[in-house]
Amino acid sequence: MSFSPRQVARAGALALALAITACSHGPKAGPQLAPAPQTTPASEIDAILLLLDQGDSGAAKKRINAALKRDPMNPSVQVLRDSIDRDPKDLLGPTSFTYTTRDGDTMSGLAQRFLGNRLKAYQLARYNDIAKPADLVAGRTLRIPGEPPRIEAPRRSEPRPVPAAPTRVKPAAPRPAPVTKPTAPTVNRVAARQARATGLAALNSGNVVRAVGLLRRAAALDPGNPVIARDLTRAERIAATVKARK
Repeated sequence: MSFSPRQVARAGALALALAITACSHGPKAGPQLAPAPQTTPASEIDAILLLLDQGDSGAAKKRINAALKRDPMNPSVQVLRDSIDRDPKDLLGPTSFTYTTRDGDTMSGLAQRFLGNRLKAYQLARYNDIAKPADLVAGRTLRIPGEPPRIEAPRRSEPRPVPAAPTRVKPAAPRPAPVTKPTAPTVNRVAARQARATGLAALNSGNVVRAVGLLRRAAALDPGNPVIARDLTRAERIAATVKARK
C-alpha cells in the first residue's frame, strides 16, 4: 500500500505533536535548596581570640574570613572582624576614664568587666595602642571607654545599745581544744602569670598538650585566680576537640 507525500507529511506532524505533549506532561524537577550554612564552634572563636591576644592579627584575619564564608551571620565572628578592621574609637566611643591594672588582670577579663563582652579585648587593646594584649602587666594605666562607675558612699549605721551586764556570773565553760587549721597552699602569682603566658603561647602554636600542662601548673600556683581557671577550661576543651577529631 503506498501513501501520497501529503499523507506522509501529515503523519510526521501528528507524531511530533504527540511527542511535545508527552514531554510537557512529564515529571518536573523540584527547586534546588541551598545548603545550610555551617555554624562556627566555640573552640574556633577561642582560637581566633588567642591569636589576637598574641597580636597575630594576620593569622586571626585568615581564620575570621574562613569562618564568615561558612557562617556569615555569626555575631561573635563579626565582633572579632570589626576588632581588626574598624577604628576602636568608632566602636567604643571617645569618652573614657582611667584604670590602673592590678595583678591578675587580663585584657579579655577587663573587656568582660567594663564592656560586657570578652570578645572586645582586641578593641580595648587597640584603644590603648597595645599591639599584644597578652603582655599586659600590673600597674599600667589604661583608658576604659564609657563613664566611670559610680561608687556609693557607705551608709552610717545606728549604734546598737549595749546590753546591761548580768548580775549573776556563771562559771566559765571549759575551753575546747584548739583546732589546727590546714595550711593554705603557697601562692606565687608571678610564677603563675609566667606559666599562663607560656601556656597560651603554646596553645597558639598548636601544642595543646603542653598548653594544658602549663595552665594546670599556673592554676596550682595561683588556685584562686578565675582568669587562669577559665583559660585552663578553654584549653582542656580545645584539647578534647582535637582528640575527638583524630
